Amino acid sequence: MKTVLEARHIDKYFRKPVLFHVLKDITFEVKQGEFVSIMGKSGCGKSTLLYILSTMDTDYEGQLLLNGELVTSQADDKLSYLRNKYIGFVFQFHYLLSEFSVLENVMLPAKKLGEKSFEAIEHDAMQKLKVLEIDHLAKKRASRISGGEKQRVAIARALINNPAIIMGDEPTGNLDSYNSDNVFNIFKQLCEQEVLTLLVVTHDLDFAERTDRIINMSDGRIL
Repeated sequence: MKTVLEARHIDKYFRKPVLFHVLKDITFEVKQGEFVSIMGKSGCGKSTLLYILSTMDTDYEGQLLLNGELVTSQADDKLSYLRNKYIGFVFQFHYLLSEFSVLENVMLPAKKLGEKSFEAIEHDAMQKLKVLEIDHLAKKRASRISGGEKQRVAIARALINNPAIIMGDEPTGNLDSYNSDNVFNIFKQLCEQEVLTLLVVTHDLDFAERTDRIINMSDGRIL
C-alpha cells in the first residue's frame, strides 16, 4: 500500500512566553486504508501534532509529506489547495452552518475547491449522504437535526472531495456511547469499503483499541 502521510523528524517549539519544546523528533507514516489513532494525556502534544499534519501550522522543523508530495515550505495558497483536496476534517464540534441545509453544508468544501460544476457537487453530496444513511435529511436545516446526525453530516462533508486522508480531532468527544459507536463503525466501513485512510486523535481508549494501530504520545514524543 502506498504511504498517504509521512512525518519525518518533526520538532515544534512554542517561543512565548518562554521557549518550550513541544514536539520532539516525530517520525511515522500512515499507509492507504489504515485506521490509526493517536493517544496520550492532555498536553502531550497530540493536537499540536494534528495541526501540523493537517498543514494548518507551518512553523516547525522537519518534513511533512502528503500523498508522496513534500508539503513543508509550500506557499499558503498551495497549502490551502492541498488541504482542501486531500484532507477531510472531522472535529469534536461539527462546525455546521446552522442556517444552511444539510446538503448545502456537505457541498461547501467542494464549492471552495471549485473543480466541479454545481450539479456534479450536488450529486456527489447526495451520494455521500446516502452512504451515511442520512439522505432523507438533505433539505433540513442543520440546526434542526440531532447531535449524532450532525456528526454524520460532518463526516459526509469531510468526504465530499474524496480526500486521501480523513483527520479527526476527538470526533466522538461530544457524543454518547451509542453515537460514538456509530461514528466508529462508519469510519471502519469507510476504511474497508472505500480504502480510506483515517488518523484520529482521541481520549477514548475503547475507540482507539478497535483501530488498526495506536500511536501513543507522551511529553511531545512518540513512545
